Amino acid sequence: MKTAALTPESRTKALDALDASSTDGNELDVLVIGGGVTGAGVALDAVTRGLRVGIVEAQDWASGTSSRSSKLVHGGLRYLQMLDFHLVHEALTERDLLLKRIAPHLVRPVSFLYPLEHKVWERAYVGAGVALYDTLASLAPGNRAMPWHRHLSRKGMERMFPDLRHDAAVGAVRYWDASVDDARLVSTLVRTAASYGAHVASRTQVVELTHRGTGAVNGAVLADLETGRRVTVRADQVINATGVWTEETEALAEADGGLRVLASKGVHIVVPRDRIRGDVGLILQTEKSVLFVIPWSRYWVIGTTDTPWEQELQHPVATAADIDYVIEHANTVLARPLTRDDIIGTWAGLRPLLQPGTKEGTSSAKVSREHTVASPTPGLTVVAGGKLTTYRVMAVDAVDFALGGRAKQLPSITDRIPLVGAEGHAVLQRQSRRIAAAHGWSRAMVDHLLHRYGSLLTEIIEMVEADPSLGRPLEHAPAYLRAEVAYAASHEGALHLEDVLLHRTRLVYEQADRGLGAIEEIADLVGERLGWDEATRTAEIASYRARCEAEEAASHETDDAGAETARLAAEDITPLVPLGTSAEGGTKPGSSPHDRGTAGPAGT
Repeated sequence: MKTAALTPESRTKALDALDASSTDGNELDVLVIGGGVTGAGVALDAVTRGLRVGIVEAQDWASGTSSRSSKLVHGGLRYLQMLDFHLVHEALTERDLLLKRIAPHLVRPVSFLYPLEHKVWERAYVGAGVALYDTLASLAPGNRAMPWHRHLSRKGMERMFPDLRHDAAVGAVRYWDASVDDARLVSTLVRTAASYGAHVASRTQVVELTHRGTGAVNGAVLADLETGRRVTVRADQVINATGVWTEETEALAEADGGLRVLASKGVHIVVPRDRIRGDVGLILQTEKSVLFVIPWSRYWVIGTTDTPWEQELQHPVATAADIDYVIEHANTVLARPLTRDDIIGTWAGLRPLLQPGTKEGTSSAKVSREHTVASPTPGLTVVAGGKLTTYRVMAVDAVDFALGGRAKQLPSITDRIPLVGAEGHAVLQRQSRRIAAAHGWSRAMVDHLLHRYGSLLTEIIEMVEADPSLGRPLEHAPAYLRAEVAYAASHEGALHLEDVLLHRTRLVYEQADRGLGAIEEIADLVGERLGWDEATRTAEIASYRARCEAEEAASHETDDAGAETARLAAEDITPLVPLGTSAEGGTKPGSSPHDRGTAGPAGT
């Protein structure tokens, strides 16, 4: 299999292939709406069953919830308190599949301390729970992917996390889970699906669902937000995987059924790694949620919150109250309290929370505590809920339901399909010393590259060998090579500066200046690959600056309404079409169930 490069040209070819009026256009078996982790997983599952598949996303890949998670691949210790052993086992099985087979380059083990405040009963209670957690992980096929948990005394705990306040705990239980760059997981899923033949197009919004004479959904009208082109797609089945936009997309079917989904906001803050002395993460129970202190290479991620979000869906932001909440709860256990001045970045994401039951007239195929698959009308399947770790299970359930009786003849095989970059990753790891010496890179830089690209690092190296200047770090963001920025535009489907700074790299929250110090150099590298003229380059820089200023202003507001007003002061580089806009450009009355701004139906 040749790894597909996602480029503007490949995107145009995908839209041509999707266009029913084009000479290249053919009816699809499955059209997937939504380019988050669930939609990308659905596309990969469907195409590897031998189906003709298209996937569209209104914004950039992973631009919604799937780039704003806690970035953990885990079983969910809290579900043990609910006695949902099946769900925990399922998630732990998926965690180990990702670690060992599907994406070992992207997913890495990370250990956490669960601080204990009571010597006897709490150690016994928590220890029993974590032991059960480990036992459920051991039931997964193959060898264990993680070490067993360990009990630590206060001295042992303080050695592993010197900045844990001395009086905060009498000891701890250390256990293991995993972390992942969520946006890279999604883009890698999309590239893998494209490599197997799926037609993929970002910045492409579904503005209408079409129907057969019987009333069944049989495709969609797409708006290419880059060019204004309209494309009509024909598909035997349409799968809605749009997360918090689920109800908006359902409304386009003009049917009464479907799933009910509410949005809950989760906020994270980022502080430099040297600000907190510790070699492992922490997990803390708060009155509202679980708080994680998660170690990454150069910084700590701390979060999260869990509050209702009733504003527009495209641009959730952290308020001053959110940030203060996270700082306050982290400081209950930190010996050196954090202040707002320590924060170099923040992000806010929306969880798609399923509401009990389905709308009248809905055929529901599978319901779990985490996700549901349903059909509000023939030809349309909806999947919602779930979490990052179990995206593959959600995808299997959604495609099985869409296929109906055909699913037995075309079973899912994604538990055996490595993502691009996984095959050969271990070999390059063993060659890392030689690679570092050949290109003058540190071992840390090669480790960074292998973690991001796996065996696709060979494509980065080819670019550097053709143009040695690409082998240098960015002048004002030296954690990344110039080649990584160029590669984002030439291979990974980045169409705009914000795509690179938000989703192909993490500069928007890894640096206190949100990557603005490197913006000119990044614009040169991206613009050269995408053929920008000076006016386009200037507009791209201005758009990203405005976004950064608006998000900074929002972070000083005390409530969601004020924060939303501040954030929406910056216009989007490719604005979404208002919901319910028809192929002729008119608006179909009553097509949206909510009045929550202009968030589009094909969002993640």
